[in-house]
Amino acid sequence: MGAIHMLSSLQGLLGVVLLPALAWSVSEDRAAAPPRTLARFVMTGLLIQFVIAGVLLGLPQSRVVFEALGGAVRALQDATLVGVRFVFGYLGGGPAPFTELLPANGFILAFRALPLILIMSVLSRLLYHWRILPLVVRGVASVLRGALGVSGPLGIAAAAKVFLGMVEAPLLIRPYLSRLGRGELFALMTVGLATVAGTVFALYAAILEPTVPGAAGHVLTASVMNVPAALIIARLMVPGGYAKDTQAVEMDFGPSTASAMEAIAQGTADGLKLLAYVVAMLIVMVALVALANSALGGVGRVVGVNLTFERIVGWAASPLAFVIGIPWSEAGTGGSLIGVKVVLNELLAYLQLAQIPEAVLSPRSRTIMTYALCGFANLGSLGILVGGLTAMAPERRAEIAELGFRALLAGVLATLLTASVVGLVIGLRP
Repeated sequence: MGAIHMLSSLQGLLGVVLLPALAWSVSEDRAAAPPRTLARFVMTGLLIQFVIAGVLLGLPQSRVVFEALGGAVRALQDATLVGVRFVFGYLGGGPAPFTELLPANGFILAFRALPLILIMSVLSRLLYHWRILPLVVRGVASVLRGALGVSGPLGIAAAAKVFLGMVEAPLLIRPYLSRLGRGELFALMTVGLATVAGTVFALYAAILEPTVPGAAGHVLTASVMNVPAALIIARLMVPGGYAKDTQAVEMDFGPSTASAMEAIAQGTADGLKLLAYVVAMLIVMVALVALANSALGGVGRVVGVNLTFERIVGWAASPLAFVIGIPWSEAGTGGSLIGVKVVLNELLAYLQLAQIPEAVLSPRSRTIMTYALCGFANLGSLGILVGGLTAMAPERRAEIAELGFRALLAGVLATLLTASVVGLVIGLRP
């Protein structure tokens, strides 16, 4: 049994080796960077990932941090629900004016969970107003420049992406976008697709907490680890076009707010747009999946096979789930979640993950999948990223569009690489 457990624990090593190799195999120009320099960059990035995972997941004290983050998310959720119930009453979880025959069906996603986006948007704006977030971004960017030698503009945008959206982070370096090398531009796009925004951090944590203990800590750790993972994969796939100058640069945070109240108003307006977009996307994507399943069901009845969208993508992505540490008996379920995340979005994948019975997916596999799904690498987000960057740097429209699908693949590989590292760390800890 000990040998079997050890082999299972080391399974994630397959992903650590094979995923960068896959990225290198589809590199657009393997001769663009000296192999020794590239190898040093990859090893340094992996070391950073293992250090982050080892500290946040391997140390007993990390449990305290994860519990504190979970408590903070619950406090945000409770506070949000107070406002929701005040406005929407029983739709937001308040007392119903009638007898509920099926109380379990009273949870309405649009009123009970999604409004967290509004609060996170407001908090982000307040942290900007108080100049706390810019200070944190500069600190993280300094670490990236020192450890990986990335340029100042790329370091700033990559660090900001831990907290901001795919379009908001590049806005900080808008004056530099036209001067970024091809590799730096691709790395910027990959980081954008490999991470999630701070505005949805609490939402994902709240969805997963009932089935993934310490979900808030895992989502935050994933978003941080995905930055070096994205830089590794991007450098392997597009190794040329990186500046040697790693000096700090000025950030363009846009017009500052005159007061905290103005910051709250601006954050509310921004959050409302995002909330409306998320609700609309969920309606459209769930409807499209239902439509696809209806069509596949008709085909399946002809050939005598029960076909669904989830089952097909599960078959296709099962090997990816296996190499990141998911047992083969659960790889079909893990592959299905990966497919849903890439074709649709990570929110739908997280909602499905939270609903999977314990007998189908083990606690260890749930934790690994939490990391594998934690990124914006999907078709819808790719459209937003390409559109946003094109608006900021119209002279590079063709290049941005050309790199789009390659960046989507890189973003997927980056989140899977992080999941592999996490699978190794949690598998080897006592």
